[in-house]
Amino acid sequence: MSEPSGLHVHLVDGTYELFRHHFAVPSHADPSGMEVAAARGVIGSMLMLLEEGATHVAVATDHVIESFRNDLYDGYKTGEGMDLLLVAQFPLLEDALRALGVTVWAMIDQEADDGMAAGAHVAGLDPRVERVYICTPDKDLGQSVVGDRIVQFDRRKGEVRDAEGVRAKFGVPPESIPDYLGLVGDTADGFPGLPGWGAKSAGAVLGYYLHYEAIPQLAKDWAVDVRGAVKLATTLAEGREDAELFRLVATLRTDHPVGTVDEWRWTGPTPEFAAWTERLGAPGMLTRANRLASARA
Repeated sequence: MSEPSGLHVHLVDGTYELFRHHFAVPSHADPSGMEVAAARGVIGSMLMLLEEGATHVAVATDHVIESFRNDLYDGYKTGEGMDLLLVAQFPLLEDALRALGVTVWAMIDQEADDGMAAGAHVAGLDPRVERVYICTPDKDLGQSVVGDRIVQFDRRKGEVRDAEGVRAKFGVPPESIPDYLGLVGDTADGFPGLPGWGAKSAGAVLGYYLHYEAIPQLAKDWAVDVRGAVKLATTLAEGREDAELFRLVATLRTDHPVGTVDEWRWTGPTPEFAAWTERLGAPGMLTRANRLASARA
């Protein structure tokens, strides 16, 4: 991973990481019989991130799956049907990360995505910060991207997406991502968008107009050529209230108290980390963490 000179911040989607490891690594139980494999995988992944040079790291998790968005839209995602072996590892992961010495934002009323958005906002206001890596492939976070300074980083694929990358992928700039998702929907989050509006049509129209308010009501007045424009315009006119609701649902908040960039600096594991590595069945992680902390001291 090539980085410019200056202060770098890594904001990690702990929920995504936990899900990813839950379905990718073999089952492993701690001495009490509790499943801990996914949490162990995430801790190892965070150690690797630190070993690769990350200095200021914060991890956001969905401590509670439901959020304020469930009050906005009844169909929004819930924890129903989630594997209980996975759900039980959220608080375990949060405590293990804190023992490692990593900043954790355990989100309750808001979501992990909001935590990362808030962190990106705070980091973006700090003139010492050269680049912010939002470590998640989640398209929602595309709205937090700013130029090539605040970027998304898919660690699994090794791909960095800046503002031009967001436009290349979706056809719209970062500030239009909530409008885009309001039209096409987001099946992962449980809202459908508007009928007939797909990635190509939404990208073309919003790529030019940016937000709903600027889109002419009649298709004949559109400055872009889109297949089925008359039907799309009619659908938008009739479903404007739904589109605005879905846009609101897709808009990330940046008001979660995340502290300052200095508070996210990793200075080494706490004394409690030794017990956690034993519980996770990975005592070698303690050696790695201590070695890295000594090297940075």
